[in-house]
Amino acid sequence: MSLGEERELVPLGAGFDLAKRGYDRHQVDEHLERLDGDLKMLAADRDAAISQAGDLARQLEQARGEIDNLRGQVERLGQPPTTVEGLSERLQRMLRLAQDEAADTRARAEAEAGHIRAKAEADASAMRARYEQLLSELDARRKEMEAEHRKVLEDARAEAEAITQKAKEERDRLDAEAEQHRTKVEEDFEIAMAARRTEAMRVLAEQEAASKAEAERRVREATEEAAAIRAKVAEEEKAANAEIERRRRESLEDANRRKQASITEANARVAEATDEAQRRVREATEEANKRINAAADRVEALRSLRAGIAEQVKAARAVLHEASAVLGDGAPAEPVPDEQPTRPATPRPAPAPKSTPRDGAASKPTGE
Repeated sequence: MSLGEERELVPLGAGFDLAKRGYDRHQVDEHLERLDGDLKMLAADRDAAISQAGDLARQLEQARGEIDNLRGQVERLGQPPTTVEGLSERLQRMLRLAQDEAADTRARAEAEAGHIRAKAEADASAMRARYEQLLSELDARRKEMEAEHRKVLEDARAEAEAITQKAKEERDRLDAEAEQHRTKVEEDFEIAMAARRTEAMRVLAEQEAASKAEAERRVREATEEAAAIRAKVAEEEKAANAEIERRRRESLEDANRRKQASITEANARVAEATDEAQRRVREATEEANKRINAAADRVEALRSLRAGIAEQVKAARAVLHEASAVLGDGAPAEPVPDEQPTRPATPRPAPAPKSTPRDGAASKPTGE
């Protein structure tokens, strides 16, 4: 690919649209990106050409090695193992045929090797020339792109300075206009504020008068409402006092009734308790009399038994005395004096308790 063809593929004189502050930045960025892409593609082509030249050089060296191997084989085959005089006629003929064939093979191999070497050298020369041409074209293309890039930057910088100067002048003009407008607005604001202040003072005076009237009305209504509430509270207090007095009287009457009922019930319970106590005393007296009589009967029986036992003892002593006399003892035994049993007094039954009148057991209830 020649330099002219590359210029057709990557045009250098691309025109840009004029914007407010110079060329269109988007178009400039796209153009620069496209130039970078072209440079990268050319660098890739250069690397591919260098790689291809290296491959061809390696193939040439490999072909040279094969040619040297074939030449060595031909030389080894061309050397006779023995002399022609020592061989038979048939072997001499075969040896000559082999030598002729080896010479023919060597000639063909040398011719083919020369052809391959010449072709490889021609290809290598062409690739070297192509590589040098690509390098020169790439160098020229790089210089042109750098010059174009510098020109674009200078144009953009000049355009930016012009736009900056124009913007500064526009800013000064706008500042002056804004200052004039601000002064006018401040004057209008002062006038409007004075009018509004007067109107506000008038409205405040009216509102203050209305507020005072409303406050007086509310105070008057509150006073009247307080008087009504006080009267209502006094009536409710009077009614409450009457209700309290009525409930107090009812409570006193109820208490008196309950007191009278309690006294009556207490008297009845006292009378019942008195009757029960008298009944139990009578029963206890009767039981005591029964037990005393039974004890007296038992004492009489014991006395009779004692008298019988005394008679038996007396008879036994008499028998012993007689036996002693019969046996010839010395002094006779002393007679046992007769026991005189004492008769206890007969117990008397306990008198029955006197009954107390019921009317005297409880006091009479007293009225209020």
